[in-house]
Amino acid sequence: MSIKYEMIIYWSDEDQSFVVEVPELPGCMADGETYEEAVANAQQVIGEWIETARELGRPIPEPRGRLMYA
Repeated sequence: MSIKYEMIIYWSDEDQSFVVEVPELPGCMADGETYEEAVANAQQVIGEWIETARELGRPIPEPRGRLMYA
């Protein structure tokens, strides 16, 4: 699967890990001890999020590309 959703990645001192948020998919987040692990985990969670949405008959947002937050 090609992941085209925007991912916001940041370091969390509280969790001592990198955190990845996927703003286009509500509640879709992952973490990892390294940047690479966090991104890999996020890609897996995105796939699971989409699979669950399909099973429940919920809409799956189309990737919008770069979002503007700052």
